[in-house]
Amino acid sequence: MDITTPDTQEPHPAPRPPATGRKHTATRPGDRIFLGLSRGAGILLLVIMAAIAAFLAYRASLAITKDHGNFLTTLEWNTGVTPPVFGIAVLAFGTVVSSVIAMVLAVPVAVAIALFLTHYAPRKISGPIAYVIDLLAAVPSIVYGLWGALILVPNLNGLFGWLDTYLGWTGIFSWDGGAPRSMLTVGILLAIMILPIITNVSREVFRQVPRMHEEAALALGATRWEVVRMAVLPFGRSGVISASMLGLGRALGETMAVATVLSPDFLIHGSLLNPGGGTFAQNIASKFSEASEFGRDALIASGLVLFVITLLVNGAARVIIARRKEYSGANA
Repeated sequence: MDITTPDTQEPHPAPRPPATGRKHTATRPGDRIFLGLSRGAGILLLVIMAAIAAFLAYRASLAITKDHGNFLTTLEWNTGVTPPVFGIAVLAFGTVVSSVIAMVLAVPVAVAIALFLTHYAPRKISGPIAYVIDLLAAVPSIVYGLWGALILVPNLNGLFGWLDTYLGWTGIFSWDGGAPRSMLTVGILLAIMILPIITNVSREVFRQVPRMHEEAALALGATRWEVVRMAVLPFGRSGVISASMLGLGRALGETMAVATVLSPDFLIHGSLLNPGGGTFAQNIASKFSEASEFGRDALIASGLVLFVITLLVNGAARVIIARRKEYSGANA
């Protein structure tokens, strides 16, 4: 007689460890101290930011309430007359335009340099170049300003003439032959200043790309550029955006270099080549020492606008990074 007894019993699952009810909190004295210091530093930063905003808002309100012009649209800055008339239209336009020019010129070049140093250049070449770029990031802005005034401005006549000849019909690049101390000059100088910052951060991000991602792409027959396009750039997208925002922050708040190469006035020029215009930081630096108490309040009001613009730019950068991080190779 053939009797079979199939084994129908399922194996018992492994017993779970007993619940202890403990939370993931710092238990060691060193951990508790570090947690308290970190939390305190974050709270202190928020308090400082709130105090700065409150100070700027209070001093700005003292000036804006006495302004007989439209603070946002007036093309004039006369705080020493009675009644005072001043506005930020020219300053906001110049700050945004010069920063946009700087970003358009600097970001592609910085990313290209970072890719060259990390994926194309031999080590004996990439090391010295990276060292020089690190040094350029530490150069004071006044040095850039002096270089711009003595070297850059006298040598821009040829570029401005070429732009006027071939693109002057657009109106944006028309030139009347004056000194090349215009918003385009400021944008070029700012691009040179923020180039090392964006390059350094982007280079460090590209170095963190997992080697397996690149080797897998090469094993599938990808070329060097396809590896960069499909593995390196998606992984470093958030880092490049962060680097660009750091550079944009310096471009928005740059003072001495802009004041050195720009011929300011309170007119919005349709051409980027004609002298004139102004920025928030340049206007504050040039007028603060000789301004009255009310004039300083007006300058602080313009500083408040720059403060708000900087916060909005950084907030927009955080939103972009948060919306694109799921496509980044860092989450693979």
